[in-house]
Amino acid sequence: MDIKKPFVIGTGIMGSGVGQLCAQQGYDVTLVDISDDIVGKAREKVKTGLNRRVEKGKITQEDMESVLSRMNWSTDMDQARECDFVVEAISENIDVKKEVFAKLDSICSPETILASNTTALSVSEIASATLRPDKVIGMHFFNPAVIMKLVEIIRGEKTSEDTIAVTKKFAEDLGKVPIATAKEAPAGIVSRVLAGMLNEAAAVYADGIASPQDIDEAMKLGAGLPMGPLALIDMIGLDIHLAKMETLYAKLKDERYRPPEIIRKMIADGKLGRKAGEGFYKY
Repeated sequence: MDIKKPFVIGTGIMGSGVGQLCAQQGYDVTLVDISDDIVGKAREKVKTGLNRRVEKGKITQEDMESVLSRMNWSTDMDQARECDFVVEAISENIDVKKEVFAKLDSICSPETILASNTTALSVSEIASATLRPDKVIGMHFFNPAVIMKLVEIIRGEKTSEDTIAVTKKFAEDLGKVPIATAKEAPAGIVSRVLAGMLNEAAAVYADGIASPQDIDEAMKLGAGLPMGPLALIDMIGLDIHLAKMETLYAKLKDERYRPPEIIRKMIADGKLGRKAGEGFYKY
């Protein structure tokens, strides 16, 4: 089965990135969110990013216009009726995701695969809201989706081998390298391994051992990381990181995943990271 009409739910950083990626690879893609205002801002952000690439000589004006012409922005989820693959990229809230998947299940063709970009929630629990658990799968893109090569494929208990094969092929057609888990796993591979390190970096900062700049520089020079852990939390969003840690801690009962109190305090102060203009750093 070759995917011909992908559909993206959510036009935040990840959803817009996945939609842009699809368009850049030649797919006509529809992106949906809950309001015209949210959709309009996302569309302008994608356009601004592409225009910046034109100004730098990385793509032509014609390339930009071609990509934009393949991105259909909407607030009408019923348009999913015509798609054959859905990527959901909304907030990490299990109840909201289940509600969205139940609606998609009633709208989409029985053959349509429903994928979640979740980083920590249970694929099986999301799938339980549908009558097609064999066609529900985790498809975790990394930020920025148009650049990062890895896509983690995370199965649920009832995800079929055919669904896994089609999802891997779709990821490859998008120019990505898919790596599939052998069984259902909260947070997949990368996020679970990173989670403890990110928490520990925040704890080192909270203990007054070093500044964010020194912590990140030390980890880049000493551990060979391309980006420091605190800068990475800022890019992810402190609220997203917290939601992921709370889910992992609740599921695994491992102290490595207990969110440091500094994360909650910064969120209460509105310091959510890059998207808010301030986190561990000011932007």
